[in-house]
Amino acid sequence: MTLLEHFRRQFEYEFWANAEVLRVLAGLSDPPASTRLLAHIIAAQHLWLARLHNHPPRLAVWPDLTLAECATELREGETAWQSYLDGLSDDDLSGDCNYTNSKGEAWKSSVADILTHVGLHSSYHRGQVALEVRRSGSVPAYTDYVHAVRQGFIE
Repeated sequence: MTLLEHFRRQFEYEFWANAEVLRVLAGLSDPPASTRLLAHIIAAQHLWLARLHNHPPRLAVWPDLTLAECATELREGETAWQSYLDGLSDDDLSGDCNYTNSKGEAWKSSVADILTHVGLHSSYHRGQVALEVRRSGSVPAYTDYVHAVRQGFIE
């Protein structure tokens, strides 16, 4: 497996895991504040893709989205990320991306580091969502990577 194939698989997991979180939150009669965390995960994914394309972000870093809006943004993000990943070569992963963060600071990161960050950032916040859902007395989404592989949710 090449590094690019690895990232494509990681993003396949991302799409599945985020959809699982959305599914669980949508099934709760009174979702906890974790909807805001899911919206942040989605916005961050859009933000990093915009940075990779050298475009301005179209969502705030912490947007106020409904679950229906989260669903729409997840679908749009998945399509956009798949298109981006399909256009990459293994050599592109070592390329640099110059961007300005939300504090106005200029930075440069490799494409591979950004792709890694997107997945780790989402996992971190999905864990926070799970904790909030559990604290509210409900059962959180089971989004373990190996579970997704074993069950055939990702190839």
